[in-house]
Amino acid sequence: MQTELLTYSHDGEDFDVFVAHPDATETRPAVLVFHAWGGRDTFAEDKARALAKLGYVGAAIDLYGIGKRGTDVASSEALMTGLLSDPAKLRSRLERAHAVVAALSTADADCMGAIGYCFGGLCAILSARMGLPLRGVVSFHGLLKLGEPLDAKVQAQIMVQHGQDDPMVPPAEVGAFAAEMKRVNADWQLHAYPGVMHAFTNPQANDPGFGAVYNEDATHRSWMEMRRFFEDTLV
Repeated sequence: MQTELLTYSHDGEDFDVFVAHPDATETRPAVLVFHAWGGRDTFAEDKARALAKLGYVGAAIDLYGIGKRGTDVASSEALMTGLLSDPAKLRSRLERAHAVVAALSTADADCMGAIGYCFGGLCAILSARMGLPLRGVVSFHGLLKLGEPLDAKVQAQIMVQHGQDDPMVPPAEVGAFAAEMKRVNADWQLHAYPGVMHAFTNPQANDPGFGAVYNEDATHRSWMEMRRFFEDTLV
């Protein structure tokens, strides 16, 4: 495996992407990894490495900009809210990140996917709702807030990995999301893990009062579901 950090500019700001390449010379399907609310971190980069071990080009995206990271709940929420409150900017950054990864010499631009965690799960789903040329996207304990309706043709299959007891995604939002998926005729599925809360893939999450708790079983099962999903879609 080889890794590199590539920089690019967009709308007058600098960004970078952490790329993990499999040990292969031919082009491979590429999977974008969208970070949680604090910004791209070791967790996201480790997921890119894990995807490379599966034979994909793993690309951990930085949606905030070089050096912009949350250090606590307040600063992380401020960074995330800043993008969510400007939907056009968020969509523009997602589109640009996709183009950067698609242009990699090792990436098969016609066979790409995306995954995301928390805020990144929302971004993975949004990438599909925007109509970006992706084969499949997977949201891990992602936010399901829809924002403004979009009418682009959804090309990607969508998999939602959801903690049934996630207080940040109440049942009403799950229902609204299902209705929107039906409206846009999306090919989607949802896996709900009973008794599981938000951030269930993050070993550092241990705050029941906040609603974020790591769950080893859900982490393992959701990753295996992702593997099967990409074996079907990234072909």
